[in-house]
Amino acid sequence: MNIPMLLILLNPDTYLWIMAGAACFVSLVLLLIRHFTRRRWLRRVWLLLVLALWLLLIDGIFITPRQLTVRHEEFVSADLPEAFDGYRILHFSDAHVASYTGWRQPLLERAIDSIIAQQADLIVFTGDLQNKLPDDITPYVEQLSRLKARDSVFAVLGNHDYPMYVDCDPYTKMDLLETTTSLESKMGWCLLSNHHRIIRRGNDSIVIAGMENDGERRFPQLGNINHALYGLSRQTFIVMLEHDPTAWRRKILPECHAQLTLSGHTHGGQLSLLGLTPAAFNYQEHSGMYHIGHRAMNVSTGLSGVVPFRVGVRPEIVVITLKRKK
Repeated sequence: MNIPMLLILLNPDTYLWIMAGAACFVSLVLLLIRHFTRRRWLRRVWLLLVLALWLLLIDGIFITPRQLTVRHEEFVSADLPEAFDGYRILHFSDAHVASYTGWRQPLLERAIDSIIAQQADLIVFTGDLQNKLPDDITPYVEQLSRLKARDSVFAVLGNHDYPMYVDCDPYTKMDLLETTTSLESKMGWCLLSNHHRIIRRGNDSIVIAGMENDGERRFPQLGNINHALYGLSRQTFIVMLEHDPTAWRRKILPECHAQLTLSGHTHGGQLSLLGLTPAAFNYQEHSGMYHIGHRAMNVSTGLSGVVPFRVGVRPEIVVITLKRKK
């Protein structure tokens, strides 16, 4: 088993202990340097660095993860049918429910309450419900089943929802994937794996389509736009669900006309200092709403992560209101 695989298999709280241990080591080194530094101002600098390190650690573990944000966005399109003017979509992503352990357990319940409170017409989830195994989801099925909307709850799979972080034979992996999908069905969610559903208001309709995860490098590349949009005309207004935002430029923009894409995956880098985040080095679109011409993509920073640590990037749910361009 390689090192990246081993790290993925760790318990979420283990990561925090590792981080605390690393902070202790770095603090010790800085204090030793301070001890042998003669200049008074420089001694203060080393001490401030130690204090800043521990303030970041405390904030990332105990403060920012509690600060759930409801972000509101509008998407205006001339293609939107008149009956859907004002239609509200609740978008959330990257729940990583296995990370809601210990004192963090109430945070998931609070997020679910916040989602329900928005009273959106439609709820969509863009992947990474589990960390590595469907057993992660089982304790939370009853809680997640509370999510209801007038036009249902739709979801797609994220890279963590596939058994890619488990070292087992292909048949076992197929069983694990089937268990994950069946649990989402048990919760009343409609899983869109390269498929779509039509939502109607009188004679008008829009389409909610979902691609399987389609990432770069080591991530699964299973998205099939032809299957997802089979039989639809180019006049159809389409909301595309895709976990990995890199698929927007690689496949969605050049291969279809989906007006609005909803993604997650990046977690916003989980760290942002003075507007700088590691996600910006890996993703052209990593958090927020992005527009190219008359088309747009929203990238959610998600609710949690395999490592339950956030600084400067609050967990969020997003309410997107569709508006018809007059």
